[in-house]
Amino acid sequence: MTTATPPLVRLDLTGRTALVTGAGSGIGRACAARLAQAGAKVLVVDRDEASARLVADEIGGTAVVADLAAPDALDDLDPAVDVIVNNAGLQHVAPLQDFAPDRFTYLHQVMLVAPFRLVRRALPHMYARGWGRIVNISSVHGLRASAFKSAYVSAKHGLEGLSKVIAVEAAPFGVTANCINPAYVRTPLVEGQIADQARTHGIDETEVIERIMLAKAAIKRLIEPAEVAELAAYLCTDAASFITGTSIAMDGGWTAQ
Repeated sequence: MTTATPPLVRLDLTGRTALVTGAGSGIGRACAARLAQAGAKVLVVDRDEASARLVADEIGGTAVVADLAAPDALDDLDPAVDVIVNNAGLQHVAPLQDFAPDRFTYLHQVMLVAPFRLVRRALPHMYARGWGRIVNISSVHGLRASAFKSAYVSAKHGLEGLSKVIAVEAAPFGVTANCINPAYVRTPLVEGQIADQARTHGIDETEVIERIMLAKAAIKRLIEPAEVAELAAYLCTDAASFITGTSIAMDGGWTAQ
């Protein structure tokens, strides 16, 4: 089943600078394009140089090549950004007793430590301007757990807590922080998960989608990246100025059951 592109909300980010991590593909690419369409100057952050430059060229943004697992990856970047979309992520599927500790740490560095470092550097600028938007692309796994995903689930749960702390501290300065919690989105990351899950469970990839990924959802389809980007865009509008410290499930009814 396909879905139509969602209608665009009114969003004017002229004069704002937005930073989107993992913007070379998937959700990040869709968010970067949507924010650029709204007039923002977009920093397209990705560890893959070719992807970052391709997206930056498409949207008139600036490519920033960085591996967010490195503690000082973005320390030289100008912290004067008004919007941060913490999207970069990766998955590793393995039973807990077989989960490599260095891989566990790597996932946490990218999905929890890097967002902390980015927001920490940008907040003084946002506070000075009296305006800022932080959108953390979490996951339904920031609200629920699944077997074999100890690093991903714990990193996303940590991101949820970090987002709430940012929201509480930043509220007096006109800065909001929220999480978006999608279920499975049609991205290269999910395509990789399908293969991993098939191998782990010893089943066909089609069965992974039907029996595992969509089993808990009431709406039986994958989410499109543009749908997530549109919600992220809405959270950057003035109409969303009272929405902060929350986690918005975009899961087709998964967490309703």
